[in-house]
Amino acid sequence: MRLAAISTLAFGLLLSGCAMGNGEWVELGGQRYSVEIADDDAERARGLMFRDSMPADHGMLFIHDYEEPQSYWMKNTRIPLDILYFDNGRRLVSQQRDVPPCALGDGCPPYPSDAAARYVLELNAGEAARLKLKNGTELRFSSGIPHP
Repeated sequence: MRLAAISTLAFGLLLSGCAMGNGEWVELGGQRYSVEIADDDAERARGLMFRDSMPADHGMLFIHDYEEPQSYWMKNTRIPLDILYFDNGRRLVSQQRDVPPCALGDGCPPYPSDAAARYVLELNAGEAARLKLKNGTELRFSSGIPHP
């Protein structure tokens, strides 16, 4: 019976690890965050919708096909976020800090980048201020995250 319980627990941990980004991480301002990757249209559209919380050391990394102006919104997003935009060189080019949740559906306002971006990192609101992020800060990736 004990072996069955341990096996069940191990299997559950394995599944939860897969759901949280397969061990991928980014490092920003000396802080490492486990990230989920959104690198296709469906994943980018879904983003962090309908979630009630996100662990403090987690985020979502959106990877776009091209570096171009980006705009994000908080449709059906329940967590206040910092939305951070990075160029091809993974340098921070724009920040939208403390973006509030929005339950207005298509009436939610957009949060555009101030410059062309290829990568967008969403973290819990307040992280950019805590890290004292400035434009030009470099985003580092774990080896499993694709980049040009």
